[in-house]
Amino acid sequence: MIFESDFSLKNYNTFGINAKANQFVAVHSKEELASVLQNHNDIFILGGGSNMLLTRNIEKLVIHVALKGIEIVDTNEDFVWVKANAGENWHEFVLYCIEKNYGGIENLSLIPGNVGTTPIQNIGAYGVEIKDTFFCCEAMEIATQKLVTFDKESCVFGYRESIFKNELKNKYIITSVTFKLTKKNHYLNTSYGAIETELNTQNITSPTLKDISNAVIAIRKSKLPDPKELGNSGSFFKNPIVSKSSYEKAKANYPEIPHYPISDTEVKVPAGWLIEQAGFKGKRFGDAGIHKNQALVLVNYGTATGAEILAVAKEIQQAIFEKFGIAIEAEVNII
Repeated sequence: MIFESDFSLKNYNTFGINAKANQFVAVHSKEELASVLQNHNDIFILGGGSNMLLTRNIEKLVIHVALKGIEIVDTNEDFVWVKANAGENWHEFVLYCIEKNYGGIENLSLIPGNVGTTPIQNIGAYGVEIKDTFFCCEAMEIATQKLVTFDKESCVFGYRESIFKNELKNKYIITSVTFKLTKKNHYLNTSYGAIETELNTQNITSPTLKDISNAVIAIRKSKLPDPKELGNSGSFFKNPIVSKSSYEKAKANYPEIPHYPISDTEVKVPAGWLIEQAGFKGKRFGDAGIHKNQALVLVNYGTATGAEILAVAKEIQQAIFEKFGIAIEAEVNII
């Protein structure tokens, strides 16, 4: 392990914010992680840096979780249980599973970040969430360095939520995640978003896992900027879930407002639509702005600070609430 001082985190967060770490260390094994935790109390855990906005320098020791490795832990005629260590790149793991004909996560192609952070956020896209294939995760308790296994029920998954964002926030570090994937009779979810349209464009009538993945990749690339080319963290805001009465009030003034039923009393409203209607899509404030093709994505055009991007986010939130009476929350973690 190499401890570095005054370390730039620009290449360790997808927004490309040039914040500094007072101290930085990358850990490549559970033994290294335990050793660091035993000797340091004031810490900040960093995975793929894909779901965070750094608004300041980090005065704590930044521990970059870089545990690698994928293994099959169990299999039967219909299913396979695949364990991936926390430092594995998520998209590369998805492609690995597709290559092996393991189904269930193909709709989650091209989501930035590492495997270890996927359960924290219960990442999702195109009708699929992590909880759909999640079997368990192993996590190290920061205070004791003990390894604990959490099954699906223990994680209390919700929409972009889990116990690791709430009761257990900053108490555990996920070291690996195990997924239960199909080996045959795959359930192909093509009904969400523009997947069917993209498949039709490619004249595909009997799609494979790879076809679904390619369609999702094509759609994402058409809407979302590559973080390597334009700093961003994907969708910055959650789609708000509101009461039917709140939705009806907004609909009275904006009859075209879209919604998706969640329950008998709640509906989900697309945050991107709200932001676009409020006139923010494609707007730029210095080097901070809103992407021209996807209003949900805030971007760093070069030298924007995290504070400048956060100021834009707050301006959007205020405008949406004033216009529609709907509060939108950040999906990205504000540091």
